[in-house]
Parts: sequence; structure tokens; C-alpha cells
Amino acid sequence: MATESSKGAVIAAIIGNTFVMIAKFVAWLSTGSGAMFSEGVHTFADVLNQILLLVGIKRSAHGADATFAYGYSAERYVWALISAVGIFFLGCGVTIYHGVHSLMHPEEMKNYGWAIGVLTVSFFVEFYVLMVAVRSARKASEGKPFIPFLRKEADPAVVAVILEDSAACLGVLIALAAIGLTLLTGKLWWDAVGSIAIGLLLGLVAFWLIHRNRSILIGESVPPHIRTQLLRILNENPAVEEVVDLRTRIMDTSTYRIKADIHFDGSALAEQKRHELRDEYERIKSYDDFEAFAIQYADEIVDLLATEIDNIERSIREEIPQAEHMDLEADL
Repeated sequence: MATESSKGAVIAAIIGNTFVMIAKFVAWLSTGSGAMFSEGVHTFADVLNQILLLVGIKRSAHGADATFAYGYSAERYVWALISAVGIFFLGCGVTIYHGVHSLMHPEEMKNYGWAIGVLTVSFFVEFYVLMVAVRSARKASEGKPFIPFLRKEADPAVVAVILEDSAACLGVLIALAAIGLTLLTGKLWWDAVGSIAIGLLLGLVAFWLIHRNRSILIGESVPPHIRTQLLRILNENPAVEEVVDLRTRIMDTSTYRIKADIHFDGSALAEQKRHELRDEYERIKSYDDFEAFAIQYADEIVDLLATEIDNIERSIREEIPQAEHMDLEADL
């Protein structure tokens, strides 16, 4: 469901931003505004990057195979990282370059009303797309604090759409301000400054997205509250004497990998077999009987340990459904 929700938000962004991109470039050709050109490039970068996000979502749905035993879920982060780099170089780089060029070589603007009209319509379209992505993220958050959820747990594809369209809305306001100031003052450098400001805004968005996807690809641990929850489940089990080591990794937004070395309490395990010991003791008449009992008892303790580990894994999955891959080992 999370993947379908993410896909819906990204598709809505592609459709909305494609319409806006065409309108902005037509307005740029009509007005000659550098800020309008920057907005067109901004939205063009958004569309390309959101297409990459959609590719990542679709490819990440492939199941495990002999080559990738844990599946392809992390591939969405590869494409999201490529998307973020694209925002930085295409969106930020081209926009700032054009803004600096316009600052050094200003050109006269015309048809201000056309530019203002297109930007106004663009704002409402991009705001609607933003609300679609926000609703998708809020649904996925399941009541958790929203901003921390976006920073640490939300699908990077949805986060990218939220950031890109938040930047798009803010960029439209910057472009409107730049064109308005140019119209009021007659100073063309306001338009160039607006273009540069939009480029810097895109750079900040790209930097955050690169950092977020880099963290997950390297192998970011689960959020602190999930780790605390894991430790509580483990330590509440009477057979667990000590959690020697606990390592976790986010594989995708709905899948965690958990590895724990656990020192089990032998007496707690033996307690479960205590009622059988007296009967077995009375049956022992010779060394051969004792040897047979010892071998059988050792096998039963090993089976009991395996059952206890299965019970712990079941308890973890009941509280943390994302814990799909678990490796719990007895520390000897």
C-alpha cells in the first residue's frame, strides 16, 4: 500500500508539473524574463526527476532472486539519488548560471501580465500536487509526528515530491516578487536576482535529498524509537539474560533487517524441563542410561532454544511489521 501511495503521489506530480512546465516556457518566450526561464528549468528538472523516482518505485517492486537475495527494494534509493543529483546540476546549476548571465547582460522584459497569470496558475497547480504528496505521507505516518517521520522514515520518493513542490511554490512566489519589483522599479537586475534565488533554493533541496538517500544506501539504522522497542521486547523475555549486540538496517521504508547476538539464561531454559528431570533421574540405572539421557537432554535444550528464538521473532514482528529479515543468534 505504501508503494502504491508513493506511486500515486509521483504520478500526480509528473502530470501537474508537465502542464506547468509547458506554460512557464511559453511565458518565458513571451516575456523574456530570466526568472520565468528559471522557473521553467526548475519545473523541467522536477518532471525529469519525478520520472526517475517512478522508475525507481517500479523497479524496487521486483522480488528476491538468486542474484539479489533480499530483493530490489533499495533500488528506489539509487534512482532517488540520481534524481537529487539531477536537481542539483540541471535545476540549480543551469538556473544560477542563467541568473548570473542575466545580471551581467540584462534584457528588456515584456508582457508582464502574461507572466504573472502563468505564475499564479502554476502556484495553484503545484500547491495541489504538494497537498497530494503530503496526504500520502500523512497516511503512511500512521499518526507519528509528521516532520520527524519525513526526516527519518518516509519514502524518499514522496519526500522528494514534497520538497520539490514546496520549493516550486516558493519559487513561484520568488519569481512573482522579482517580476513585480522589476515592473515597479524598472530595474532589470531584480529579475536576475530572482533567478539566482530560485537556483539556490533548488540547491538546498538537492543537498538534503542527496544526504537522505546517501544515508539509506550506506545502511542507516532504524529510528531510535524502533531500536528502543526492539530492546524492550528482547529484555522482557525471561530466557534472555543479556543483549550482547544489536545491529539494524533500513532496507526500504517498509523493511528492516535486524541482527542480534543474545546471551540466553540457561537456567531459565532448563526450568521449562525441570518437571521431567526427576522422572528421568529415577530411570537412570547405569552409565549408559545417563549417557543416553545427556544426549537427549542436550538435543531438547537446543530445540528449546530454537523455539525460544522463533517466539522472540514472532513477538518482534507483531509489534514491528517492518522487521522482515531477522538474524537472532545465541552468544556463546
